[in-house]
Amino acid sequence: MNQVESNHSRTAVCTEKKENTDKLSSKYNCPIEATLDLIGGKYKSIILWHLTNGTLRFNELSKVIPQATPKMLTQQLRELENDGLVNRVVYPVIPPKVEYSLTDFGKSIIPILDSMCTWGTRYLRDFKCD
Repeated sequence: MNQVESNHSRTAVCTEKKENTDKLSSKYNCPIEATLDLIGGKYKSIILWHLTNGTLRFNELSKVIPQATPKMLTQQLRELENDGLVNRVVYPVIPPKVEYSLTDFGKSIIPILDSMCTWGTRYLRDFKCD
C-alpha cells in the first residue's frame, strides 16, 4: 500500500467511525476533531501529561508549566474539568488547597499522550527544531 492509499484508508476509517458513532456531535466531521477539541488548548496536553504522574496542586502545575500565566492555566484547567478529563478537589482549609488529578476518562487519554511524547522525541532528535 502506498502513502496515498494509506492516507485514504485512514480517512475512510475516520469517516466510517463518525457515521457509526451516535454520540458524536454534528459539529465534528471526524473523531480526530473531537479529540483535538478536548486536548488541543494551548496547555491542555501539557497539563494532562503532568497529571499522568499523579495529583498536583495549582502551584505545582505552575512550576512545571512556567510559560502559562495563572489566568491561562486556570482557564485550561476549568475547560479540562468541564470536559470530564480532570478532577478538581477543593479542601476547606486556609490557605485554600486545591488539587487536580485525572478522572478515569482523563486516564483514557494516556496512551495518546505517550504516543505524542514518543513522536515528539523522535522529531526533536531527528529534525532539531531551533
